[in-house]
Amino acid sequence: MNNILSEEVLNVTDFTTSRQLTLWKREDLQSSQLDDVAEEVPVALVYNGISHVVMMASPKDLTHFAMGFSLSEGIIDSPREIYGMDVVPSCNGLEVQIDLSSRRFMGLKARRRALAGRTGCGVCGVEQLNDIGKPVQPLPFSQTFNLGNLDRALKHLNDFQPTSKLTGCTHAAAWVMPSGELAGGHEDVGRHVALDKLLGRRAMEGEEWRQGAALVSSRASYEMVQKSAMCGVEILFAVSAATTLAVEVAERCNLTLVGFCKPGRATIYTHPQRLIAD
Repeated sequence: MNNILSEEVLNVTDFTTSRQLTLWKREDLQSSQLDDVAEEVPVALVYNGISHVVMMASPKDLTHFAMGFSLSEGIIDSPREIYGMDVVPSCNGLEVQIDLSSRRFMGLKARRRALAGRTGCGVCGVEQLNDIGKPVQPLPFSQTFNLGNLDRALKHLNDFQPTSKLTGCTHAAAWVMPSGELAGGHEDVGRHVALDKLLGRRAMEGEEWRQGAALVSSRASYEMVQKSAMCGVEILFAVSAATTLAVEVAERCNLTLVGFCKPGRATIYTHPQRLIAD
């Protein structure tokens, strides 16, 4: 099996498709013409030969997605517990074949649950209501962020959304350094998948991405908060609003949650002590 940092076998660099569409503008039904549509494919995460979950996703950066999902769902605690990954085509989509440590695989089998993922899935990986709000280790207060640097990050978030510029159909998640510089970002048709890709990338980057915060172009749902906290992210910025359950979970696990992020303004929902007002 390939090393987890190797190029994905499909080498997908463009995940849009040109389709013949009919456009309407006021008082004019225009003739058919080509336009870009975002790709969305079923992606199965297969651990040691057993399919655990199928999610709808954009067919790019799938090893980062698999790593982030494995961490944010508590399947692993460290990237070292995954020995390798391959992305391979299947009859109806793609598979990420993951070589998982024996100890973690035994734990996965013990709690394995069936899940049919959807682009806008509300509670991915949850089978029973009792599984919602599963305990997350409270985060330390080891980081601060100067809100004066957030404008820089917001200005450049679109740089990591080339597919959105073409299709208007994807979400983005980016890592913001304390300076406001964006260290990297990912986009996907699913906001949870975009965040998982970012969290996986952060784990694989190591110490260089320890400091900073996550920034998402979408709303902040309960699951976005829980995924961030599971991966040790102390600060989550969202361009849109947060839900009540997201705020409750963020308060409980000591995560600083900030929504409605716009140049020069934002709404701080929880734990403002990490933030410095410039």
